[in-house]
Amino acid sequence: MELFTEKAKEFQASTAPLADRMRPRDLNEFVGQDHILGKGRVLRKAIEKEELFSFILWGPPGSGKTTLAQIIARRTGTHFLSFSAVLSGVKEIREVVAEAEEQQQYHHRKTILFVDEIHRFNKAQQDAFLPHVERGIIILIGATTQNPSFEVISPLLSRAQVFTLKPLSTEELLLIINRTLSDPDRGLGQYKVEIDSSYLKLLAALADGDARAALNGLELAIMTTPADKDGTRRVTREAIEEAVQKRIIYDKDGEEHYNIISALHKSMRGSDPDAALYWLGRMLEGGEDPLYIARRLVRFASEDVGNADPQALVVAVAAMQAFHFIGQPEGELALAQAAVYLAAAPKSNALYTAYNEVRRDITKTGTLAVPMHLRNAPTHLMEEMGYGKGYRYPHQFPDGFVEEDYLPDSLRKRRYYHPTQRGYEREIRERLKKWWKGKKG
Repeated sequence: MELFTEKAKEFQASTAPLADRMRPRDLNEFVGQDHILGKGRVLRKAIEKEELFSFILWGPPGSGKTTLAQIIARRTGTHFLSFSAVLSGVKEIREVVAEAEEQQQYHHRKTILFVDEIHRFNKAQQDAFLPHVERGIIILIGATTQNPSFEVISPLLSRAQVFTLKPLSTEELLLIINRTLSDPDRGLGQYKVEIDSSYLKLLAALADGDARAALNGLELAIMTTPADKDGTRRVTREAIEEAVQKRIIYDKDGEEHYNIISALHKSMRGSDPDAALYWLGRMLEGGEDPLYIARRLVRFASEDVGNADPQALVVAVAAMQAFHFIGQPEGELALAQAAVYLAAAPKSNALYTAYNEVRRDITKTGTLAVPMHLRNAPTHLMEEMGYGKGYRYPHQFPDGFVEEDYLPDSLRKRRYYHPTQRGYEREIRERLKKWWKGKKG
């Protein structure tokens, strides 16, 4: 039975995907993440001293989360159980906990429970881990591509340290790629491969920080390139590009969605049309709903440009309508035009600030009565009660203006809107200053 098992393992290892075969076996082979695994770092020291604790690895695909968990288990001689949140539920949690208790009781071994994509567990499923983590039955290592602050329940977060993994750099990916090309046992060193170094750099760039994507692309490019008479496979740039295809550069359902829309908004607010175009492109190329972007542009036109350039709102709304009319991909250019216009427009948040102050006053003062002179008097009874009495009609005065009180009595001298000296608001400011000489501020 053992012989059969060993042969099965050997066969499985020989047929495994390249990225799986090339997984680092120890910390010396592990590439990247020096900020948590460098000498003197907490996680590195904990692994070397075998002082394990529960933690969550948060990072993008292909950054080494699963590999690191396996290295820790191998280094510490701990019983290792792998668990996928996609395929498992509370029933399976009970089963692995029972196995962990058996290991602890009969073999005196700690158990690492590695939970891949832990963010996919709901609250009840995550709750099921808590008592077993507290009792030390399992050492939980969770892996997630999503921000744990939003996706992992607070009680679990309080019992597990969070380590953030970064996308691998181009140089780090090149190291992994070259190691794979020279490894005859686990890698592709058994093949005669000729590939320009610039193509390898392209492969690393297209992989976008993902070691798995880099190795999968490398393997596909080499294996689909026919060998010459001398057995050499001469890999072309086109073969690399076709093997990697288009990388997903934007997660419209995760934290990156909020990060990039924030970057777009702040780039426009900072009057940088180039950055605005870049972040807009990241969202559109990543599959974001263009109408979501259009709505944000319309909001920005009022919030950050306002009356410094009233045309900004017109342009933003026109871009939304243009996209409705012609769709993708042509309509994307209208959104780009609006983003550049908004970035280059004079800025004022006077409207945004004014409306927020209005909302605060309404919350604070409640439903104040409308002054009598501002009320209509459509009936004789209402007229007798004083509705509309004393109202002065502005068109009967020079310049169509008369200084009058239009706010409730308790807010009579309140001023909300403070036009800036930028763009068209300068003209508005001078006009209001000329008219409202009696207003303070």
